[in-house]
Amino acid sequence: MPHARRRSVAAAGLALAATLALAPAAPAATPHPGPAAARAADARVSTAYVLPGDRVYPEGIGADPRSGALFVSSFTTGAIYRITPGRHTAEVFLPAGTDGRTTAGGLKVDRAGHLWVVDKEGVSVYRTHDRRLVARFEPPRPGGWLNDVAIAPDGSAYLTDSLLGLVYRVTPAELREAASGDRRASLRTGFDLFAALGPQPADEFALNGIVVDPAGRFVLTVDMVGGRLYRLDTASGEVREVALKGAALTHADGLELRHRTLWVAQNRSNTISRLRLSGDGRAARLERSVTDPELRVPTTLVRRDGRLLVVRSQFDKGGPMGPGTPDQPFTVAAVHGI
Repeated sequence: MPHARRRSVAAAGLALAATLALAPAAPAATPHPGPAAARAADARVSTAYVLPGDRVYPEGIGADPRSGALFVSSFTTGAIYRITPGRHTAEVFLPAGTDGRTTAGGLKVDRAGHLWVVDKEGVSVYRTHDRRLVARFEPPRPGGWLNDVAIAPDGSAYLTDSLLGLVYRVTPAELREAASGDRRASLRTGFDLFAALGPQPADEFALNGIVVDPAGRFVLTVDMVGGRLYRLDTASGEVREVALKGAALTHADGLELRHRTLWVAQNRSNTISRLRLSGDGRAARLERSVTDPELRVPTTLVRRDGRLLVVRSQFDKGGPMGPGTPDQPFTVAAVHGI
């Protein structure tokens, strides 16, 4: 049945949707006081890396498991930056406008050396060693907005569609088939969360960050408007809401999962939350949280060398969240103690 949230959206509406994604109607979640917050009082936020350019507004970050390099995307230009080990300043890896891309969101590097770059209309896959475009996948119908991507242990990629409430899946076999053909293919739906999410305002973002269990048993994705976390079973296809204890994930954007520890970047709240998952991934409790304006609207994060590397988007300073002038330069923060 047709639904307002599934209709085709004009370019102006999509731009508004980007703003709404970072400014949901629900009020900002206030971290619970008490031991969890107290233990995070010694968290330290500092600058780890610098991104060249005065209109970067970074959004996504991904680590290459083979080389140790980091890749960062620009929401406003579509450029991709690379930070090589031992360097403090990033270099341009893919310039703005590469393959017609004018925006970029989530990105990840798989173990085969492929860089997956998400933009609102699809995902482009590149070889990291020579920047060559391997394949391009797009949704079978218009009206959505692709947002983030996660790589499973078997090499499959899972991608969130923030407007349609879908999670797409690309298998290694599908990537090989596209790469050996004309390099273009349609995305296939892995999970449909439309019913689970319930009624949403028209053109409102819902699904955002996504991660995969290290064993490949389930996928976790977050509803940034409702503050809910969902567990998607990769074997049965079951969609289940995770039981959260002590945590409200409103404004949740990027996710990072290591073993049973889940970190969540909550953008407008300037908060990083750390949760402990149950063994089956069906429940999670808040362990720590830190709120600091120096996070500068964190959109996503990655765990490296005992610290979190957090993207400082500054979307609230002349970016998609509001007027103003961003602090220069744009940076990636290091957060210790969370």
